[in-house]
Amino acid sequence: MDVGIQKTIVFLFFIFIGIVLKVKFKSKEEITGIKKIILNLALPAAIFIALLGVKVELHLLLLPLLALGLNLILFFAMPFILPLMGIGKSTSDYRTARLLVPSLAPGLSSFPFILEFLGDEYLAKAAMSDLGNKVFVLFFLYLVAMNWHYGLQSSEKRNGGTKLKPLIKAMVSEPVNVFIGAALVLLAFGVSMDSLPFFLSETLEKLSLIMTPLVLLFIGLAVKIKRKQFIQIFSLLCTRAGLVLLISGTFVTLAGIEAPKEILLTMAFGLSACSFWPYAHIAAVDSLEMDQKPHKRTFNSDFGVAILALSFPLSTILILATLNSGTLFAKPLMIFMVSGVLLAVGFSIPWLSGVHKKKWSAQKLMDREIQAATAEKAA
Repeated sequence: MDVGIQKTIVFLFFIFIGIVLKVKFKSKEEITGIKKIILNLALPAAIFIALLGVKVELHLLLLPLLALGLNLILFFAMPFILPLMGIGKSTSDYRTARLLVPSLAPGLSSFPFILEFLGDEYLAKAAMSDLGNKVFVLFFLYLVAMNWHYGLQSSEKRNGGTKLKPLIKAMVSEPVNVFIGAALVLLAFGVSMDSLPFFLSETLEKLSLIMTPLVLLFIGLAVKIKRKQFIQIFSLLCTRAGLVLLISGTFVTLAGIEAPKEILLTMAFGLSACSFWPYAHIAAVDSLEMDQKPHKRTFNSDFGVAILALSFPLSTILILATLNSGTLFAKPLMIFMVSGVLLAVGFSIPWLSGVHKKKWSAQKLMDREIQAATAEKAA
C-alpha cells in the first residue's frame, strides 16, 4: 500500500479512537482539559519549533505571498458563499465557518502526499508557501476572531482606543502568542533550534510531538454531526474545493505554467484540509465567553469541530485523486471542469435537501423579531 495512504489511515484511525473513547469521557470538563493541553502546551511548542525552523530562500519569497493571497480570496468570498449554503449571516455558525474554511493545514493533509508523489524539492516549495498561510492563520485570523468577540460582546459603544486595549491584552496573555513573539525575536538574532540548550529544545520537541495525536483524538471526542449539519458542511467543503481549483486554474493559465508537477503542487497545496489553528482562536474566545448563553456566543465550537472532522478525509481524497492523475491536469481546461463539478455539487446539495430554504426562513424570522424589538424600543 502507498505510504501516503497509510499515513492518512493512521490519522483517520486516531480520530476513530477518539470516537470510541467517548464512552470514557462522559463530562465536558474532561474534553476541555485535553483542549487546554493542546492550546497551552502542544500548540505553542509546535509553532515555536516551526518558526525557528524557517529558512527563507530569496528565490522562493513569492510563494508565501501567493498562499496568503489564496487565503484572503477565500476569506472575502465566504460572505457570498455561506448564505447560499444555508448559513445565515450574523450567526455563530457563520462566523465559525468564515474563520475556519479559508485556512489551510498542509502539514497534516498535503505535505505527506507532496513528498511521496512529487519529491523533496516540491515539499520545500510547499513548506515555503506555508509561511504565508501561517501569517494568515496565526495573526490575521486571531485579530479577526478577537475583534468579532469584542464587537459582539460589548454592551456599550467603544471608541477605537478602548476596543484596542483588551485586544492587545488578550494577545499578550495567550501562550501561543508569547511563543510566537519569542520565536520571532530569536529568529531575528539568527537563533535556531540547534542553538538552544539541549534540555529546552528537547522539551519543546517532545511537547510538539503530542500535538497531532491530541488534536485528532480531540476531534474524535468532540465531534457531533447532525444530518442537516453534515449536508451543510459537506456542500461547503465541496464549494471550497471547487473555488480553490478555479483560483488554481486561473493562476496556472495567467502565469503560463506548463510543468505538470508545478500544477499538481499548486492544486494539492490549495486542497489542504482546514487548519486547527483558527479553532484554537475560537477556543480562546469561548473561554472568555463561558458565562454567556450559547446563542450570544461569537462562535459555535461544535460546528467548528465538525468542519475539521469532515475537512480532513475529504481533502485527503481530493489530494490523492489529484496527485494520482499524472498529466491529466497538465491542461487548465481539466482543472476548470473539475472545479465546475465540485461547485455544482456544493451549491446544489443545500437546495435539493431543503436546508437552504429552512435556514433562510429561520433567518427571515430572526430579522423580523429584531425589527419588532427595535420598533418597540423606539416606541
